[in-house]
Amino acid sequence: QVRLVESGGGLVQPGGSLRLSCAASRSIFSSPVMGWHRQAPGKQRELVAAMSSEGSTNYADSVKGRFLIFRDNAKNMVYLQMSRLKPDDTAVYYCNAASPKLYEYWGQGTQVTVSS
Repeated sequence: QVRLVESGGGLVQPGGSLRLSCAASRSIFSSPVMGWHRQAPGKQRELVAAMSSEGSTNYADSVKGRFLIFRDNAKNMVYLQMSRLKPDDTAVYYCNAASPKLYEYWGQGTQVTVSS
């Protein structure tokens, strides 16, 4: 069964931190690319961070230096550590697993709200 399940979203004050977790089924955890995307109200879904199976990473310019993507291979988990959060980071965050031109899977999303 193919599953991606996100958790860890919530309400946080500006400047605060959150860690998002993504539990992936074993069949897709080894996908060439695992990543996090987000979609804010009225905006298109955008890439936040991605990690290849070799460990290389890619970040959106808006989150560089503040967010960190990492994985625990023993647990089939992918994480997004978010620090120095801003109101503009408010969005639904989605975990993604992809093999370019072959398949792409999405989780159900987790809401992150940054507000005082």
